[in-house]
Amino acid sequence: MAGRSSGRNVRADAQRNIETLVRTARDVFATSGVEAPMREIAEKAGVGVGTIYRNFPQRSDLIAAVFRSEVDACADAATSLAEAYPPGEALDRWMQRYVDFIVAKRGLAAALHSGDPAFEALPAYFDSRFEPALQRLLDAAVTAGEIRPDANPYDLLRAVASLCMPSSDGNPAAARRLVALLVDGLRYRAAGPKGDASPAHKPD
Repeated sequence: MAGRSSGRNVRADAQRNIETLVRTARDVFATSGVEAPMREIAEKAGVGVGTIYRNFPQRSDLIAAVFRSEVDACADAATSLAEAYPPGEALDRWMQRYVDFIVAKRGLAAALHSGDPAFEALPAYFDSRFEPALQRLLDAAVTAGEIRPDANPYDLLRAVASLCMPSSDGNPAAARRLVALLVDGLRYRAAGPKGDASPAHKPD
């Protein structure tokens, strides 16, 4: 029994090391870029460089792990926001959270599109996490009569990414304003709380 418990503790310690490395690498990449020295990451994480390479043999493996962790955090925020706010506000807040994610990841764009095999599965992972998260928020807002029923998560995610393109300097302010307008447009022809479709505007 003691040996089995010791094995579990070792696995738990190893998992904590991995989580610490990913969090630290995320912060270092954000300030120093994805080419930051592994020694810098190791020192800030309080581990040896060998620990990094045992868990992430290639730099691209660590970059991919950081990207996945950030995707997970952003996607999981949809559930937290849906529990804390009315449907329309939850959608607003998550779309702004997604803007921050996109803008912050601009520095990883070159690496993610480098053709490295470590990144091949990331686009599918991105879609598998974000599309269902956004779909749930959209469904709730439609049910509440707050947005129109024909919004598509695939289209919206890519529209937001396009609106964030000018924010490659890392400042999300302009993108936030544009995405707020985009989401506000979803309210046009919303059913409303009583199920009555808002009439289209007719010119005088």
